[in-house]
Amino acid sequence: MAKSKTPSFILTLYLKTELYQENLIDKEFEKYRRIYNACISELYKRYNHMKESKIYQENCKYRGKDRNKKFNNINKQYGLTEYSFHDYVKLMNKHFKTNSFITQKIATRAFNAFQKLMLHKADKIKFKSYGTLDSIESKNNTTGIIYKNGYIKFLDFQIPIIIKPNDKYAQMAIQSRVKFCRLLIKEIKGKKRYYIQLILEGIPPKKINKDGEIIGDIGQGNVGIDIGTRTIAYSSQYEVGLNELSPETNGVDKQLKILQRKMDRSKRATNPNKYNENGIINIKNKDKWIYSNHYIKVRNIRKELYRKQREIRKQSHYKSINHLLSLGDKFYVETMNYKGLQKKSKKTIKNKNGRYNKKKRFGKSLGNKAPAMFLSMLDQKLKYNNEQLYKIDTYNVKASQYNHIEDKFIKKELGERWNDFYYNDEQVKIQRDLYSAFLIMNVNNNLKSIDRDKCIKTFNNFKEFHDKEIERIKLDKNNKRIIKSMGI
Repeated sequence: MAKSKTPSFILTLYLKTELYQENLIDKEFEKYRRIYNACISELYKRYNHMKESKIYQENCKYRGKDRNKKFNNINKQYGLTEYSFHDYVKLMNKHFKTNSFITQKIATRAFNAFQKLMLHKADKIKFKSYGTLDSIESKNNTTGIIYKNGYIKFLDFQIPIIIKPNDKYAQMAIQSRVKFCRLLIKEIKGKKRYYIQLILEGIPPKKINKDGEIIGDIGQGNVGIDIGTRTIAYSSQYEVGLNELSPETNGVDKQLKILQRKMDRSKRATNPNKYNENGIINIKNKDKWIYSNHYIKVRNIRKELYRKQREIRKQSHYKSINHLLSLGDKFYVETMNYKGLQKKSKKTIKNKNGRYNKKKRFGKSLGNKAPAMFLSMLDQKLKYNNEQLYKIDTYNVKASQYNHIEDKFIKKELGERWNDFYYNDEQVKIQRDLYSAFLIMNVNNNLKSIDRDKCIKTFNNFKEFHDKEIERIKLDKNNKRIIKSMGI
């Protein structure tokens, strides 16, 4: 079946389930979890068998375009393709008496996960433990999981969906054609909640306020974005801003630190034989870990906090994105390797005091603030308006080094947060991130160079907004925690 090319959006609704229905759904999810694990196990067997073959080892020596084509042929030969696993799960489908379309989707999910290992984007693929499979979906809205007239048909029963009378958005969105359905289980405050995700055709409807005005309407003009691991700077013809990404999650992060220390103390108290004298885990000890009731209780609280953090971060990102969309319709951003920033530094360097510097980089900040998710959410919103997020050539543009007044590149240290140069016979100071956003906003159509003429024409307007933003941050400094990378 060919994949649909029409745009889609998701509507998540709560299901009004009975206790017996929840038990049957849980049992069905357990069947699909076992099928998923069986697929991962079989993928490992086929992959290891392929790696031992002479054809595979000989092809690893070659380089060039033909190398990938040969690898694809070898994958087909050893059954390492998506559709070969659709055939593999047919017998399991008969054994467990499950829906064939949902089973095929589970096989596809397992293959897509394992493909990361095959492409060397992951070190290993984990099996799903009991109760960790949280979603299943069908291929269409005619079999497996079906939505019709306010009810979800699954197995041999119907479950009513819940739409609040004042939820105008859901009432408008559900009028669109349903492509397929996804059954979802979430654990909230220690209790399971059952949801349905309707994948609908088209674009999401515009939200309207009480006065009949459209909320979140998109603006016009270029917007440059310089996004870091914890901050975002933006520049447009209407506004310039430098903000912390998802500041609402800072409080949750502090609570998580306290809980993690409690869990570590409890685990060390109940498993003294699992640690060496220096406090490091003893890898040679193969005894099972023992967890106290106190540890399990704290772990469940931590799990709920992680869920809250995800929801708060998502809401915060959407709030910031809706504001940005009001400033323009053409968005430009630098390409950035976030996976590289997550990894620890390989170099061992001593500081001035003779001590070794930590090898940790930005993994924690990226996990808490999720800048990559912010950009993907922004890109998705732009696509609903027939636009996209334009990624400039970072290597050629060098927005953090370019000086449009002197028309040259000046390399700076990471700790240098201000640009000092003369403008109209006066020395001016421009914040580094805001200046980068301004230069990115004025990039050429080829996305490989900065239009200096545009920069000269719009610099006065930018400087006026820049100075106002710096004053705002300085006023907020007394009430809020300002991030050091801002340099204020």
